[in-house]
Amino acid sequence: MKSLAPAIAFTLGIGIVSAQDIGPIAPGATLQKAAGDFKFTEGPTSNAKGDVFFTDQPNDRIMKWAAGGGLSTFMQPAGRSNGMCFDAKGNLIACADENNELWSIDPDGKVTTILKEYLGKRLNGPNDVWVHPSGAMYFTDPFYKRPWWQHKEPPQDGQHVYRLAPDGKSLTRVTTDLVQPNGIIGTPDGKRLFVADIGAKKTYRFDIAPDGSLANRALLCELGSDGITLDDAGNLYLTGKGVFVIAPDGKEIAHIDVPEKWCANVSFGGPDHRTLFITATTGFYSIKMRVKGANAAK
Repeated sequence: MKSLAPAIAFTLGIGIVSAQDIGPIAPGATLQKAAGDFKFTEGPTSNAKGDVFFTDQPNDRIMKWAAGGGLSTFMQPAGRSNGMCFDAKGNLIACADENNELWSIDPDGKVTTILKEYLGKRLNGPNDVWVHPSGAMYFTDPFYKRPWWQHKEPPQDGQHVYRLAPDGKSLTRVTTDLVQPNGIIGTPDGKRLFVADIGAKKTYRFDIAPDGSLANRALLCELGSDGITLDDAGNLYLTGKGVFVIAPDGKEIAHIDVPEKWCANVSFGGPDHRTLFITATTGFYSIKMRVKGANAAK
């Protein structure tokens, strides 16, 4: 994607952020390294208090960064969890990559396996998940060969996006023509879904129909992403070589440079949900924002 010429440049403690006019980053904000020495961080999501949970997948653990500061291990082992999202009841929904399952983890760490197959076959490997206001769950199921798997070929006939109905009984494919869907997020009103097709280097916007199916696919930008989040101004945050902030019209309005090989995912957190947390390879970073996370838990 061709970047826009910056109107304002904020010098960070680590890296540079460029923004158009009054951008989403808080004036004078600096990128902070909250923690490090991980193997590969992923899946950040926050609860109602603003505590941020994220995974260190190779070490098979879920970490918790308290809103008041302080890092602890929430769960280990953790099913090789990857992408995560909180539901309305405060349960942590996790893409448990070890056995290609979707888990629900209650606040005390009790695990319930929600699903593990589609039409009698194991899923490829649930990667990222978003919970719709109705309680339905949308998740991506790409195939990335893991060292802890015995199988070498994808169990499913393609890499798709799925919807689990609110009753937890009906699982349907809602896309069948994407190359390698990865990051996923929806709007808090439940009317739109964004899916990053990292394999095609594109990010799409869908309308969510009353029956939960997807309609009116539109290309948002020519940029794929590992993880995605959304702010209350309608901007989308894509990850890869840093974090790209994409306006609702598909234009890049900011870029956060992070000194790591790869940024896997992002989420808003903190007491006011105005801090952007970034999982980036061996590090866990944060930066204060002017905007608020769109899907802040309540």
